Amino acid sequence: MYAIIDLETTGGQPTQDRITELAIFIHDGDKVVDHYETLVNPGRAIPFFITQLTGINDDMVRDAPRFHEVARKVVEMTEGCVFVAHNVRFDYSFLKKEFADLGYNYSRKTLCTVRLSRSLIPGQPSYSLGKLCQNIGIPLEGRHRAAGDAAATAILFDRLLKISQQDEALANPDLSPADTLATVDALAPSGRTPATKKPSARRVTAVQEAIKTALLPPNITPEKVAALPQEAGVYYFHNEQGEVIYVGKSINIYKRIQQHFAVDYKSRKSLEFKNSISDITWELTGSELVALLYESAEIKRMKPFYNRAQRRSVFPAGIYLRQDEQGYKHLYYGRADADNPATPLIALANQFKAKGFLYHKVSKYNLCQKLCDLYKTQGSCFDYQVHRCKGACVGLEPAAEYNLRVDEAIESFTFEHGSFVVIGQGRREDEKSIVVVENGRYLGFGYVDGEFSARRLADFREVITAYGDNKDVQQIIRQYLRTKHKDKVKVFK
Repeated sequence: MYAIIDLETTGGQPTQDRITELAIFIHDGDKVVDHYETLVNPGRAIPFFITQLTGINDDMVRDAPRFHEVARKVVEMTEGCVFVAHNVRFDYSFLKKEFADLGYNYSRKTLCTVRLSRSLIPGQPSYSLGKLCQNIGIPLEGRHRAAGDAAATAILFDRLLKISQQDEALANPDLSPADTLATVDALAPSGRTPATKKPSARRVTAVQEAIKTALLPPNITPEKVAALPQEAGVYYFHNEQGEVIYVGKSINIYKRIQQHFAVDYKSRKSLEFKNSISDITWELTGSELVALLYESAEIKRMKPFYNRAQRRSVFPAGIYLRQDEQGYKHLYYGRADADNPATPLIALANQFKAKGFLYHKVSKYNLCQKLCDLYKTQGSCFDYQVHRCKGACVGLEPAAEYNLRVDEAIESFTFEHGSFVVIGQGRREDEKSIVVVENGRYLGFGYVDGEFSARRLADFREVITAYGDNKDVQQIIRQYLRTKHKDKVKVFK
């Protein structure tokens, strides 16, 4: 049994928007046997642009049931059914969120008619519901209304089942008419095919495959995912034109990409991102540190659309320096983004970590809390009152003396050693990765065979590919060296 579902909502974000209309068509593998539709009161105003799109306004839903009033009906109708929708992750995510708000874990197998259509009706110029129905002659009345879209999806689904049946009949001319006309009940709630019916292998396979791969982008095959390496490296998502739209990294590319595809997408934009992925390529790095550094370099070089949208700054907070009219140097934390023109002395993952980092430096180098913007007061800071501050906050400690300790703190922001090489795992067993930092500046990375040995920093410089130094790579190396890594760090004086 299949529950073909379509929803209309107040917007594209399941985390904050609500359902305004739902329709369910139950298909038994042969035909539609039941249906249900209702407006839903979302408990909030419907945006004007949504009303323009769907025709559903506040007056129409004012006396409609709230979702909790129809939730039982939805559960009962879809019990034991495969959840079918066009771009199924969107509708499924909305229903899961509505049920989660009621304290109920709604879980169903899912099937996406976009993916099934791409498999059984290849070569269409578009697989959006409206254009696909127009191109293959399916009537679509009431576009952007739940009942209209769900009814069209039900016809599409029925046609897809028949196409797979016909394909099997052509591929297997010895099948009897009874076999050829058999309906697909292999996915019934019992999980078994009734003994009185014998579904064709192709038909069952096409539907089972669609269910199994419902989490994948429509253009990505299971074979493509199965071929992904379970090793460290950088991976690229490409659109249909071959353009790189996202760059990522992982110590296990296969597992990371599986995680990408397994999540419930929370917005139309994230769903568009998933649906636009048409190919995956990768480059192995062997080393986790090299993967981090190479990803950062590739994002800056390629500026992929979805990296820019999601990660405008790898490290959106930082520690900054200013000097007041009396000559005192002030360390302070703040955002590190386009709205802040200052360059941070060190970039950090978020403002909470930046504040904690600054507190640590204030304690270690006996700095003034007030001059580090950690204690808001018109008078002296708290540390001065308990004799831990030497009085810079009230002008008692000379600026020159105080600034010496500020400079010491700033020096501690850099690497523990000025020049060093990180020697890690290569892409093969007989290979090593090399990351070079000279005088506090990142030079790049490269690979050498396992027998390579060098005594001078210059020897390592000769085997690397040069990459630019910036605040992001500085922070990547700093944070990596603080982890329990297994790489060898060779220090040069």
